[in-house]
Amino acid sequence: MSDKLPFAVGDFVVYPAHGVGCVDGLETQAIAGQELRLYIITFDSSRMTLRVPVNKVGNSGLRKLSSKKQMDSALVTLKGRARVKRTMWSRRAQEYEAKINSGDPVSIAEVVRDLHRSATQPEQSFSERQIYEAAFERLVDELAAIEKIDKDKASGKLEKLLQKAA
Repeated sequence: MSDKLPFAVGDFVVYPAHGVGCVDGLETQAIAGQELRLYIITFDSSRMTLRVPVNKVGNSGLRKLSSKKQMDSALVTLKGRARVKRTMWSRRAQEYEAKINSGDPVSIAEVVRDLHRSATQPEQSFSERQIYEAAFERLVDELAAIEKIDKDKASGKLEKLLQKAA
């Protein structure tokens, strides 16, 4: 197999359902009598290791980190006005989960923006808070990896943007 692989060992990648991970290696395993080349991806935030077949990378949604331009677009989204929908919470929750699992930073930023509460606003429900924190964490992870800063600095940067918008 001399074809060029889309990711190299040490690359940061985004897996839509799990967020930012690091390609730790490549391995070959025999599964059901077939040799499969697998990327080994570790996710520090959830202390998880995932193996993705090299030939299934396109179908899995695995992608490189967003460009600086894409992340800037997501940060601009955070500064926007929250869109409050009047639909049932269960339907909104499904929409928010779908946006988070899309892996798209702008969609994730929309969830963070819409669910963010300032000190003067009423408390969130438990499920709202969980979805907000999941989206916020995904955005922090990708921002930190793109800008090569630690997660605390990335978190602080997002908090400042959200406070200015509120």
